Amino acid sequence: MTPVEEGRPRALLAGASRRWVRMLPWAVAFVLCVVLLPTTIVVLTADYGLNGGVASALAVAQSAPLLLAVVRPLHAWYVVFAADVAGALALLGVDFEQRLLWPFPPMELVGYVALCLALGLRERRRTLVLVWLATAGANVGLGFAAPHGSGAKELLFTILGGVALLLGGVLRERSEVQRRLVEQETISEAERGRRTLLEERARIARELHDVVAHHMSVITVQADTAEYRLATLPPDVREEFTSIAATARESLGEMRRLLGVLRNEEAHGELVPQPGLAQIGQLVEATARTGGPVDFTPCDAEVPEAVGLSAYRIVQEALANVVRHAPGAATHVSLSVSRPADDGHGGEQPAGGRGGERLTVLVVNDPPPEPPAGPLEVGGTGHGLVGMRERVRLVGGTLDAGPLPDGGFRIAAQLPLTEEDLT
Repeated sequence: MTPVEEGRPRALLAGASRRWVRMLPWAVAFVLCVVLLPTTIVVLTADYGLNGGVASALAVAQSAPLLLAVVRPLHAWYVVFAADVAGALALLGVDFEQRLLWPFPPMELVGYVALCLALGLRERRRTLVLVWLATAGANVGLGFAAPHGSGAKELLFTILGGVALLLGGVLRERSEVQRRLVEQETISEAERGRRTLLEERARIARELHDVVAHHMSVITVQADTAEYRLATLPPDVREEFTSIAATARESLGEMRRLLGVLRNEEAHGELVPQPGLAQIGQLVEATARTGGPVDFTPCDAEVPEAVGLSAYRIVQEALANVVRHAPGAATHVSLSVSRPADDGHGGEQPAGGRGGERLTVLVVNDPPPEPPAGPLEVGGTGHGLVGMRERVRLVGGTLDAGPLPDGGFRIAAQLPLTEEDLT
């Protein structure tokens, strides 16, 4: 019971879930057509004395369009309404008994009421009002030519048609209201889910701020004030505290940006420059100061921002894992750009292009010189490798990570540099 949609019209009750309900309008229209067609011919010829050929033509025009009314009730109304008015005019040329109903015999009333009900179920309110006004105008106009005078019974065509239009319109609008209520409930459910997500994001932001920010701030303050509180610090130790304070401040800055994203659902990206290949050297230096030698092979190639950030985060997590699980182990970090010709398969690099180029990020650590006495962190989440794989997947690259036979660990990522591969 929905209005006609743009394009191909749908049958009445076509959206019903049960098949018998979808077939009901067709069954009713077929029964009405089969019953009214012969009845109209018999009544018009036997009771009203109309010519058989004219009666047959009128019966077909008044009954057959009821099948069309299932899909296009307004088009069917045009035909039936014109046929009913033509039939009333045709009856003016014959002499029939005063007791018989005119201008519209009973079988025409039945078909027209059914048609008006279909109209009410499909058309808008404005169309229904115009249809009723046309019905009333024709009924009243024909009343002036009534052969036996006019009375209340001649207005049945207008009254019953109006009732059918009203009933169909009420049912249609009720169905429309129910449909909108279901849609609103769906939207409300989505809004509740969205609100729950925002509340969870805000809770995570609060937890991060309360737990992590406090301790990181304490570390920063202690490292910054160490040279003033401890008078006999050697220069190398003073430099170490300065490095610790700088690293802690950088971590605090990144965490605050993360908190801003969690608290603001409209945040579509960071407003400050993100780390890239140029900052990886600082990570290597910070790791080397923890006691483990780090060999670094940089790469000065221009790479997309997303690739640079992914490479930075991969190296950051890999070096953090070395510090946690293999303290003191020698580590090798290398960045390089590989081209199709470098793969040994031949081929030429497109002129002026970077088709197929990939940034290779390699982090390999040897086994620790001594087995660690215990983990540096308690209750690790194990999300490091998962986060690496997710970052690599987002830029369309590949990641190979796993232990080495000698007890070390290797992480190798291939990140595409072309826009086609990044999408």
